[in-house]
Amino acid sequence: MKKKKILALAACALVVAGSLGSCGGGDKKGGGEGHMYGAALARNPQSLDPQFANDPSSATVIKNMYSGLMMKDQDGSIVCCNASDYNVSADGCVYTFNLREDNYWFFDENDDDVIDEEECFPVTADDYVFAFRRLLDPKMHSPFSRYFMCLKNSKRIAEGSYRADSLGVEAVDSYTIQFTLDYPCAEFLGLLTSPAAFPCNEEFFNSTKGRYGLDDRSVMSNGPFYVRQWFYDPYGSNNILYMRRNDKNLHEGYEVLPTFVSFSVLDSEAEVKQAFKDDETECFSTMKVGGYNPKKYNIKGQKAMTLGMIFNPEDRLYSNAALRKAVALAVNREALDKELDSDLKAAYGIIPPAVDIAGRSYRELASDKQFDVYAPQQAAELVEQAKTELKVSSIDSVKIIVDSGTVDSRYLHILSQSWQDSLGIYIGIEDLTSKEFRERIESGDYSIALYPVKGDFNSGLAVLEKFAEVDCLKNAAGGIDSSEAVMKCSTVNELVNGYVSAEREILQQYGFVPLFYKTSYLVAKEDNEDILYDPFTGSVDYRIAKNYS
Repeated sequence: MKKKKILALAACALVVAGSLGSCGGGDKKGGGEGHMYGAALARNPQSLDPQFANDPSSATVIKNMYSGLMMKDQDGSIVCCNASDYNVSADGCVYTFNLREDNYWFFDENDDDVIDEEECFPVTADDYVFAFRRLLDPKMHSPFSRYFMCLKNSKRIAEGSYRADSLGVEAVDSYTIQFTLDYPCAEFLGLLTSPAAFPCNEEFFNSTKGRYGLDDRSVMSNGPFYVRQWFYDPYGSNNILYMRRNDKNLHEGYEVLPTFVSFSVLDSEAEVKQAFKDDETECFSTMKVGGYNPKKYNIKGQKAMTLGMIFNPEDRLYSNAALRKAVALAVNREALDKELDSDLKAAYGIIPPAVDIAGRSYRELASDKQFDVYAPQQAAELVEQAKTELKVSSIDSVKIIVDSGTVDSRYLHILSQSWQDSLGIYIGIEDLTSKEFRERIESGDYSIALYPVKGDFNSGLAVLEKFAEVDCLKNAAGGIDSSEAVMKCSTVNELVNGYVSAEREILQQYGFVPLFYKTSYLVAKEDNEDILYDPFTGSVDYRIAKNYS
């Protein structure tokens, strides 16, 4: 078996080498299409099952391999992809989609890199029905099922009291699918752009005998590329995941510009950065962009993460509500914002600026400054109240633990000095590696932590869900779960107001104190354009990428 894999790798190398002479090589006048992208994954994908996988490496391959009913364009607007059109009932509870008849599944049965007609068949409404039944089946334990609880009977299915085939998703005919909701949901179309809503063919799924998404013979493409080879040896090197363009799915309005995407499967973000330095990959994503000259590289960033203080509910001092509120009310964000570089922005709210609604930043629709609570006099009074309640004469010094791999903590020193001057409290900073930070949070070995909050996809709902899902954030929110109330917002205006109410309710617990909106970056070689990065899923999308080298 090992010899077979080595031979397969060698064959793949020959294909790649043979293609280099004909790929790329264009100039801007040529359009930049036809390139073979050298790329890198920081880790081996856990799975290529869209209804289950949620790590960045898996998300990248899935994004380049599948397509769904709807998608977000470059402006963030929700547009049809595999749906040709759709309509919504007057009560907002029934969505009917007509499917394009030119979206095909492809599985290279004979491994000859030729898309033969007998290896292709249309994607039908039944493929979406099966995908959604899998998604909501409690036996599957999909991490995305909670986002689709607006679908009729979904809650009872999740509880195990109803069968999956009672879900409000029905194939009216081969190219018409109907979704019935328990209530109108303004988020529903946006949810359909997420990988969890990609189709799954039941016959192929069953043929994999439990290995769906786990190797290159257990996946089938209906998107821009298909997986030609996936080789990973955890004890070896030269691990690859090689994709070729799925020409069967090219049509007007759905371009696929690169011919190949060849991923090196590496072991860490550090190795990906080294591969970029060695010209072995065209781009990489990162939380820190220092050292990369924007005049030499194409650098694009989005503020998709909110960093806020959380407090250990078991801490002798900061379990006290008055003390937490005092620290929160003593943060002068307007002054702080003047000291920050472009990587950070002072945060008043929970949902970061990269979250969009109907193609506009939610933070433009609902200014977070409405949550400004700066009140230094009241903060000082609350400190005295806390001392009385805690029966102490002074507040002992503590440290905020910080994941140094995510953010530069130097700006926290500004706040540290402010707290000491206005409240007489010394709060220092302790920088940790990402691994150390996770371990300290999990073990409860902290008083205060600067904790990152980011949704699983581009949605305020996904951000708020973290306060119902992650233990330390559950404590910070005081057990508040506003997800269902947000899901029941039927219009964009209601949705914006629903998000505002949910943010305010959590912030008033003073268990999560937002400090910074943090930028996530994609750094690409200067001769590349339109490599799209989703900072929420961590996926890098090469479908419309252009290279002018």
